[in-house]
Amino acid sequence: MLEDSAAALAAPRPRGLGRRQWAGGAAAAEAVLVPAGALVLSLLLFGLFVACAGVDPLAVCRYMIEGSVGSWFAVQNTLTRAAPLLLTGLCTALPAQAGLMIIGGEGAFVIGGLSAAMAGVALHGAAAPVALAGMTAAGIVAGGLWVALAGALRHWRGVNETISSLLLNYIAIAILNQLVEGPFRDPDSLNKPSSPSIGYGHMIGTIPGTEIHWGLPVGIVVCLAAYVLIRHTTVGFATRIAGGNLRAARMVGLPIGRLVMLTCFLGGAAAGLAGMIELAAVQERASADLVTGYGYAGILVAFLARQNPLAMIPVAFLLGGIGASGGLLQRHLGLPDAATVVLQGIIFVMILASDAVYGRLPWFRRAETAG
Repeated sequence: MLEDSAAALAAPRPRGLGRRQWAGGAAAAEAVLVPAGALVLSLLLFGLFVACAGVDPLAVCRYMIEGSVGSWFAVQNTLTRAAPLLLTGLCTALPAQAGLMIIGGEGAFVIGGLSAAMAGVALHGAAAPVALAGMTAAGIVAGGLWVALAGALRHWRGVNETISSLLLNYIAIAILNQLVEGPFRDPDSLNKPSSPSIGYGHMIGTIPGTEIHWGLPVGIVVCLAAYVLIRHTTVGFATRIAGGNLRAARMVGLPIGRLVMLTCFLGGAAAGLAGMIELAAVQERASADLVTGYGYAGILVAFLARQNPLAMIPVAFLLGGIGASGGLLQRHLGLPDAATVVLQGIIFVMILASDAVYGRLPWFRRAETAG
């Protein structure tokens, strides 16, 4: 039924093909130029902000470039920070295809990391491939079910998914703190409560010749797979129809509930996988350090990429570079390390404001009329 319904909606219309192709090219250009303009405006506003603090904006720009790509160490730091953003961004981007606004990536990230830690401790004596497979499965399933809960509340009870997924973030953090300070606490962790170690032998290694862990290629592959799913499969097309026109989707008999649950589960699974990788590649044990903010930064990645999994790859690298430059700004210019968080906040506000520009610029409107 799903294939027949999607095929009916995708029936070709040959008339005016050339003009529609031109209009499609203009729409693609708009999708690139509007976020790029919002990004440039954000940088200008951030420059004004640091200038008011008595810091040279050009020096800030120079040190940000140096801190993100100025050396091989900086590049590795940028790519390492970008790795989890590739996955947490999907937690917002995939449900958005079905018309949902999920901002629960941080909760799925934390629950995924915590579940992976539990699985790693339970499989402490197992072979490394078995333990890693168990931790991966635990992180994916836990993260997927966590966000699917928000989707279920939205579809069957009418609860706003933005609010519920946001509140689930705090619930996940509370569960983490309760467990690592209580029944799941390592007795040897005195000053800083944490779980028992998963064991160095069960950690994810780095790419040979680099300090970049294998989470980076995993994130890239998952983004590519998500793009293929959304853009080149019947399920992806049906999901976009449901997200774009719910009434039409119901008229042709699309299974709205299943599509909502599928996209929410897959988005949460990606964030849960990111939490597992953070635990197994960086932290080794669950603690309050697992609350990294990568889930919230993933929201910005998804919005800046216009919910496109393919575009999220360069966007994650960009935001990873911004985060990597914070230490350099602090050492050389005396700015707090959180200055980069201020920049990310400005970018987010500008991206949200740029939504009002789509379809209003005269040259793009002419192209749309011509199509």
